[in-house]
Amino acid sequence: MSLTLAPADQQISRELDRAHVFHSWSAQAALNPLVIAGGCGSTVWDFEGNEYLDFSSQLVNTNIGHQHPAVITAIKEQADVLTTVAPAHANLTRGHAAQRILDRAGPSFSKVFFTNGGADANENAIRMARLFTGRDKVLSAYRSYHGATGAAIVATGDWRRVPNEYSRGHVHFFGPFTYRSEFWSASPEEESDRALHHLERVIQAEGAGSIAAILIETIPGTAGVIVPPPGYLAGVRAIADRYGIVLIFDEVMAGFGRTGGWFAFQSLAEDGEVALPDLITFAKGVNSGYVPAGGVIIPSMIAETFDDAVYPGGLTYSGHPLAMAAIVATLDAMEAEGIVANADRIGREKIALGLADLADRHPIIGDVRGLGVFWALDLVADRSTREPVPAAVIGKLKSAMLSQGLLPFFADNRLHVVPPCVVTEAEVDKAISIYDAAFAAL
Repeated sequence: MSLTLAPADQQISRELDRAHVFHSWSAQAALNPLVIAGGCGSTVWDFEGNEYLDFSSQLVNTNIGHQHPAVITAIKEQADVLTTVAPAHANLTRGHAAQRILDRAGPSFSKVFFTNGGADANENAIRMARLFTGRDKVLSAYRSYHGATGAAIVATGDWRRVPNEYSRGHVHFFGPFTYRSEFWSASPEEESDRALHHLERVIQAEGAGSIAAILIETIPGTAGVIVPPPGYLAGVRAIADRYGIVLIFDEVMAGFGRTGGWFAFQSLAEDGEVALPDLITFAKGVNSGYVPAGGVIIPSMIAETFDDAVYPGGLTYSGHPLAMAAIVATLDAMEAEGIVANADRIGREKIALGLADLADRHPIIGDVRGLGVFWALDLVADRSTREPVPAAVIGKLKSAMLSQGLLPFFADNRLHVVPPCVVTEAEVDKAISIYDAAFAAL
């Protein structure tokens, strides 16, 4: 721990928070937030010195871990040179950041539009698709989360969309989910075929000529780490091509190492064939959230639309120098230290096996799915009916894990296992033992 601990600050932090901070997605009166005073790697701690293994990566974004020295140094050095600059100017650090992102996305892409985070990345991808096609509607999945701003929240499929439906032109469909199929499928292949048929019928029913974009999370994250079955991404690509629809992959949560590859669509290549989107949105892992940043990765065919026509969008902090320095340092460190390869290896050799062993011993675990450092356990009251466990059970599990020094990530009836990409074998072993004890205590 590099932080000087002052136990009195624990209570002060909580009191200031409760008095003055308004929290997202919460009923304010019921909150009792955990105080985080500092962190390093895969561990965080409070002012009293209690340590927690961070298997939430905060909001599945600290891919490079907490306080990576190379990234901290880069931010400090950039602050000495230029702390802020308007997006209308050229800036060396911004150029380097864009170049490094494009190097990892591949030669099909030529430009990066920088945003402040994932929600406004999706906002701008939707805007680009509408302007490029001259169409209005955007299709997205019911099991999805795309952000909390105007169009992004309406593109979102979960309950948070419903109180916020002020944006026009959004249509939802069911994506594939083998464990909880909407299509009465008996295999992953059948699930893929039926989900693709459903998507195409929605397009036909809505009028293909009215649809600007299909927006999907390459691997739906908050909705349950739902890895698409074989053939699905390629099938969506083919449908988009057939109807002249822009295909947007939301890689905000799944990108930059989380799946054991630079991007999830690359990790999901089948027989060496990659299903390429037209636009990619990103944020979170690109610099582990050290300074807010996100963006849209754009191919030439769309970027050139705005060579002579003004692109009607922008952000004051687009390509902020401190965020750009954090991106450059993060991607360089991930490359040099083999961090993406570590996420891939530890996912295959440790997390997958450890979670499968837990499922063998605990009937509450109905399904295990994921790759890299991106996993979910579907927790059920009954394996035969697949009935989700009630909220009270989740509350007990969360309390048990926190008491044993692990910071978990729960969403609905699921435990998401999402440590930083720098997680070690010993840390995975410790987390698995804490999960095991928490399940056993039920």
